[in-house]
Amino acid sequence: MAGAAARPDGGWLGVLRVELSDCGSTSDVAMALAGAGAPHGTVVIARAQRQGRGRLGRRWYSPPGESLYLSLLLRPALPAAAIPPITLAAGVAVAEAAAELGAAPRLKWPNDVLTAGGKLAGVLTETTSRGDRVEAAVVGVGVNVRTAEFPPELRGVATSLARELGRPIEVAEVEDGILPRLEFWLGRFLAGGVDAIAPAWTRWSGMAGARVRVDLGGGRVIEGTVRGLAPDGGLDVEDDRGHHVHVVAGEVAVVDGAAPA
Repeated sequence: MAGAAARPDGGWLGVLRVELSDCGSTSDVAMALAGAGAPHGTVVIARAQRQGRGRLGRRWYSPPGESLYLSLLLRPALPAAAIPPITLAAGVAVAEAAAELGAAPRLKWPNDVLTAGGKLAGVLTETTSRGDRVEAAVVGVGVNVRTAEFPPELRGVATSLARELGRPIEVAEVEDGILPRLEFWLGRFLAGGVDAIAPAWTRWSGMAGARVRVDLGGGRVIEGTVRGLAPDGGLDVEDDRGHHVHVVAGEVAVVDGAAPA
């Protein structure tokens, strides 16, 4: 694998580790490091972000010392079209770590980690390519850890581990739980593709069989039933006419209550 290196203990994630007190975005820092030749497995962690972002250009609330803000630099030997499901692999890692701490997470396609209290974490993957080959993939992960009060626009939408667990929790504890799981699940995806992560993602999402509304953009909205993941990590939705719609981008909302367990 291009740019591959290993830690003394044989692991690869964190072979280069950059810790910052503050930055615009950990993903921007990781992408800049990629351009400077940083290796596969580089980790960037910040205590605060001024321009943290989520999917579709949304702002990610990133106050100092309250949450985990990290980005991982990967150099996968894969075509660009094969990269999007890496977001699903990272979601599985975050869900496992949150559950180990005592939370009850579920995954929402493609990049949200939710609980009954709201959005707990998000994953955003960005890439640079040359031709059809990926030069660098940066996987950004934000986990709300200690936040007790969110801005008005996020109240009722976002939650934190401290809220969900009903106890204080340190960012370092969450980091220690998530990084080994990211190494495991990202490694599985890079070695085995979607098939290697689909069962775990399906188990954590509970979306199979759920009725959803999907905004595909351009004024096109469909409703139907989730039949599972497509081979490329997209969502297979059977619409009300019995047609299978391959969803690779869009906003998905469960419309008949919580997704089935």
